[in-house]
Amino acid sequence: MRDPRVWFGLAVTAVFVWLVLRDAPFAEVARVIARANWVLLLVLSIPAYVLVIYLRALRWKHLAAPIQPFATGSLFRATAVGFMANNVFPLRMGEVIRAWYLWREGGGSRAAIFGTVILERVIDMVMVIGLAFGVLGLLGAGHDGLIARGAVILLPVAIAPSIVIVLLEIAPEPVIALATRLTRPFSTRLTEFLEYALRRFSEGLGALRSGHHLFRVALYTVAIWLVASTIPIFAAFAAVGVDLGSPFQTLAAAWITQAAIGMAVALPSAPGFFGPYHFACKVALEHFGIPTETAVALGTLIHAVFWLSLTGLGLAVLRLRRTSLVEINAAAAGSKGSSGR
Repeated sequence: MRDPRVWFGLAVTAVFVWLVLRDAPFAEVARVIARANWVLLLVLSIPAYVLVIYLRALRWKHLAAPIQPFATGSLFRATAVGFMANNVFPLRMGEVIRAWYLWREGGGSRAAIFGTVILERVIDMVMVIGLAFGVLGLLGAGHDGLIARGAVILLPVAIAPSIVIVLLEIAPEPVIALATRLTRPFSTRLTEFLEYALRRFSEGLGALRSGHHLFRVALYTVAIWLVASTIPIFAAFAAVGVDLGSPFQTLAAAWITQAAIGMAVALPSAPGFFGPYHFACKVALEHFGIPTETAVALGTLIHAVFWLSLTGLGLAVLRLRRTSLVEINAAAAGSKGSSGR
């Protein structure tokens, strides 16, 4: 709690919660939630979230293959624990914990494994931005509106690391030499750590050299974002009785909502993405003429099932593998001061 970044994330959450609730009629929102078909929502959504974790594990398997072969079960468990950690720990520590958990189960270089996690996040951000622009273009909405502006703002977030990844893949030694030269005046320890981390990260980029791995990564990315992750949104539409007039409009609304959520969770916030997640749903759904109270209720339902499903799955993995939250917390804390070798 002494870390100012934690308080900044809480402040961001407070602002977005205010933006969501300032014009929402609470009684109507509560009424929509109360009449929702929770059985339908849960029956469709929970298996979909398990499928998302499984598909992410399969994608990670190909991203991590150049480091060493990992069992799909280990990758699934590490991914589930990482998503759970993002829901309960601040500062997106789930990404670090995910790499640590896979290393704990399968060994290898923690820095190289973490490099694949970073690569995965870059792939997801490129997919999210492309999805936002693609659907808006198909709808003839142009590149205006809050969602499109958010995608434009986040373009550097996707492009900058993509450039670094490409340069590390094409010419790793010059990139590493430049990085160490820039940091040498500040700290010898930092320079040594950065050189080690960049070399291990470069090892984690091996999947980019294989056409087979690239094809599988692309296939699973599409399945994650365009299929599995949108099922809970469809389930929420059905549970509340939202009718957008045509299957195309319903699919477009689900994809735009998914893209908006993907951009929103990239922002700093409290654990579990409270606030930005709800605001993204509200903005995306109002774009399709859904009333404010219904949009806020849908965002609340989608987020609630997301949080409960992934947190519950991660906790179940910890229980089955006899791992405590104290160990997870220690791993997160230790990652701040170690090289992760």
